[in-house]
Amino acid sequence: MCDYSLELYRSRPATEDEQYTLRRFPSGTMGFTAARDCETAVCIPADARLRLEGIGEAVQQAYAVGQTEEVVMTRVEGGAYAHKDAVKFSNGREVLLQSFNAGVTAEVIAFTSDLTDVTEVRRWRSPADLVDA
Repeated sequence: MCDYSLELYRSRPATEDEQYTLRRFPSGTMGFTAARDCETAVCIPADARLRLEGIGEAVQQAYAVGQTEEVVMTRVEGGAYAHKDAVKFSNGREVLLQSFNAGVTAEVIAFTSDLTDVTEVRRWRSPADLVDA
């Protein structure tokens, strides 16, 4: 996901095993970039699980979170030309990327498809395979 105002810039999808940094693009929109190319917006899909590090004091206090948190990438409802890219903390609070400080780093823990594969495997296990503990 990349907010509408990042459509002005070159972009690419996120990959595993890469660290991203939140930065403010010339349009004013906060977006993720990779270290090797800070001019290209990295689009992280909705429902991807991330580990954020370097969350600023103001966000920590406002949303009762720590400096490092595991979050889920999400998209909030909004009108036309409104920022929509956000993350959801484990405490249920959703925060727009625009509210974070530049320099927050993110690492993808799992993409939705990774989680779906695990769910599918669990769903199709035979009852005979289950063991009471």
